[in-house]
Parts: sequence; C-alpha cells; structure tokens
Amino acid sequence: MTPDDVRAYVEGLGGVLTLAPGPGDGTPEVAWGDLFFYEAPDGVVPPGQPFATVVTKDYPGEPASGLDRPGAFRVDVGASEEEFARWSGAAAELPSTVTDVVMPHPTYAAQGWLCVVDPGDGSGDALRALLSAAHARARARRERRERAEPSSG
Repeated sequence: MTPDDVRAYVEGLGGVLTLAPGPGDGTPEVAWGDLFFYEAPDGVVPPGQPFATVVTKDYPGEPASGLDRPGAFRVDVGASEEEFARWSGAAAELPSTVTDVVMPHPTYAAQGWLCVVDPGDGSGDALRALLSAAHARARARRERRERAEPSSG
C-alpha cells in the first residue's frame, strides 16, 4: 500500500476534501508532502480535525515512527471508542516504529487515534475498515451540524 493507494481509497468514499500541503501554499514546511482528509462535499474545510491523515516524516516533538526511511509513511485515523479499544490492547506495548500493524497513535492515542506505519497485507483490510468508519462518523457530524444551523431565507 502506498500513500497514493490510501488517497484513492479515501477519496473513493465520496465527499472527501484532501489537503496536500506544498511549497507556496502558505502551509508550514513540516506539513509538505502529507495528506489531510476531511469529509467536505462542498470543498470547504470544516471545523475541527481531519478524520485521517498520511504523514511522510516524523514530526518534531513526537515519538519517531521511523519515517526517515525512503518511501516510509504513516496513516493516522480517528477511531471510535470501540475501535480504539479493539486495536489498542497488545499493540499499545509495541514500539512506534513497528510496521504493518494497527496500533495507538504515538502522540494522539489519548484522543482516540490509531495508526499504521507502512500498511501492507497485514493491516490493509483493517485500515480500510477504519478509514471507512472514520469517514462515516465525519459525515454524520457534518450532517448534524447542517441540521443544527439556522436556515437562511
């Protein structure tokens, strides 16, 4: 699985806005090359965090995931409480550099985020299910927000 595979899968879920920061767009250089996925069929970044990300480098101040290797990347996914509990058991003790295993995010586990470094055959099906579920929750949040907004007109 590559970052392009992840992007194609997530965008195929529908209504996804992908931010891909790069030189000249005003984003911090540390984010260049990464992907941030939002459920936003109108193409406008919604309030809050993305529902998933792909990062291609270790961020300063976070435990290293070994992303300094050529082609290495990590997929981060916001999980439900049930999903987080299911995947964080024994994996919570794994080093943040282990590959192709769903595990708690090295920095954002307390917020219910899971991750996979270099997803492949061992984690691909689980990762796709987690991404689909995260997208569905983001869609439900957007729909609740829209219902709660006063209509204009």
